[in-house]
Amino acid sequence: MNSNTAVHLQVSAEGLAIVTLAQPERGNPFDGVFVRDLKDVFLRLWETPNLRAVLIRADGMNFSFGGDLKTFYPQRDQLGAVVRSLTADLHMGLQRAWRLAVPVVAEVQGFAMGGGVAFFAGADVVLASQSARIGSAFSQIGFSCDSGTTLALTARMGAARAKRFVMLGEVWSSEQALQAGLVDRVVPDDELQAEAFALARQLAAGPTVAYGEIKRLFLRAGAAELESLLEDEALTLARVAATHDAREGVAARVEKREPVFQGR
Repeated sequence: MNSNTAVHLQVSAEGLAIVTLAQPERGNPFDGVFVRDLKDVFLRLWETPNLRAVLIRADGMNFSFGGDLKTFYPQRDQLGAVVRSLTADLHMGLQRAWRLAVPVVAEVQGFAMGGGVAFFAGADVVLASQSARIGSAFSQIGFSCDSGTTLALTARMGAARAKRFVMLGEVWSSEQALQAGLVDRVVPDDELQAEAFALARQLAAGPTVAYGEIKRLFLRAGAAELESLLEDEALTLARVAATHDAREGVAARVEKREPVFQGR
C-alpha cells in the first residue's frame, strides 16, 4: 500500500479487499489523483487471486465531497476538457468496480455528495452512519451528472425519484436515504466500521461464484448498457461544463456567493 495515494488497498488472507478513500483532510474529493488511483486499484482487484469480497470505506469525518471544485476553479474556462480527462479514468474505474464478480459493501459516514453518492450506490450493500448526510449538488453548480449517477441511483430508487434528487440538489439524512432505498442499513455512528467489516467478512465467507452470477444477471436487467451510459454521461457533462452557467456555478461555490445562472 502506497501512503501517498488517494485510494489505499489492503487484501486479507481470507480474500477480503478493503478500499479506502484516503484524503480525509480534503474531504476525499474526486480529483485527478483520486480518479487515477481509483482506476488502478480496481484494475488490480480484477487480477487479485482468490478475491472474495470488497469493503469500500473512507478515512476521516466524511465519505466524499464529490468533485473538487477548488481544482476546477482555476481551470473554469477549460472545464469541458478537464471533465473529459477526469471522467476517462473515473468511469473506467467505476466500470471495473461495479463489474467485480464478488460482493461489494460500502460504509458511509459524514457527508457524501455528488459523485461520491453514485460511487457508494453501486455497491451491493450500503451501510450509513446515523449522522450521515447524502446529497446531489450537480445542478446547483450548473452541471449535469457523471459517475454513473443515472444508472446507480435509478437502480436503487427508481427513475422518477432519482431524477428529482439530482435536479433539486436534495440533501438527505441517513433515514431519508434509507426510506428511498439509497442505503440499506443505518447504524449508530460508533458502530459503523465494525458492522460494515463484519458484513464484508460474512459475504467473503459465502458462495462467491453464486454471488458473482447474481450480480451479473441484475446488471443485465438495467435499461442501458453500463459502458454506453457512462460514456453518455461523460460527454454530456463535458458539453455542459463548457457553458457559462457551469463556469458561474463553480466560481460562485468557491467564492461563497449565490450563482447567477443565465441559461446558457
